Amino acid sequence: MNNMFDLHGKTALVTGSGRGLGFSYAKGLANAGARVILNGQNEDTLSAAVAQLKSEGFQVLGKRFDVSSEAQVSKVFEEFDRDGIHVDILINNAGIQYRKPMVELELEAWKKVIDVNLNSVFIVSRQAAKRMIEKGTGGKIINIGSLTSEAARATVSPYTAAKGGVKMLTKAMAAEWAQYNIQANAIGPGYILTDMNAALIENKDFDDWVKASNPTQRWGHPDELIGTAVYLSSSASNYINGQIIYVDGGWLSVL
Repeated sequence: MNNMFDLHGKTALVTGSGRGLGFSYAKGLANAGARVILNGQNEDTLSAAVAQLKSEGFQVLGKRFDVSSEAQVSKVFEEFDRDGIHVDILINNAGIQYRKPMVELELEAWKKVIDVNLNSVFIVSRQAAKRMIEKGTGGKIINIGSLTSEAARATVSPYTAAKGGVKMLTKAMAAEWAQYNIQANAIGPGYILTDMNAALIENKDFDDWVKASNPTQRWGHPDELIGTAVYLSSSASNYINGQIIYVDGGWLSVL
């Protein structure tokens, strides 16, 4: 029996994958057989991540570019074309956070969060989808949402707006690209033990709140997102489209 979750022969681009959850997604797909392309803007971090995966025997490349720059994204996909690299799987993971009350929030900070967390999903996906359509073999696009795709919290308004947009952009992708055998879905991570959440994890009041408000009474671990990423990247999810799967320990299910 064929393994529906086998990704051998596939190439996956994971944005923002030099560290954190992006690196976990990339390693998970590599473990499932995919060749992975790591992306980031810090050359040292990206090189170290590529070296680590290579040392473990995985097929991996590194591409340094700004996901919110249309010019840089276009250039890197032209390089893929020249080098005979076709992206079968795209995980739009790159993101930033900026915490400040709305009445004090600078417009430039708002725009930066929207650019990196939402506009980049459109920019990178458009380039990947064009080539998936031209090749005629379909593909997988996985956008990384958040609990804030569904619920808001104080001081993270641009992040909330961006991740709400990611949810609806995912549905728009399904509406337009399903006819080409492209499945576009999203993952909504809950409160996960990551570098981005370090300040929250170290805040005893917030840590206590996360544990008290979640049915599992704990934070999630990065590895607990890998199964969903592999599933949505594989043929096992060929009739799933336009959905967001929350991996949150049940947080959104309770009041």
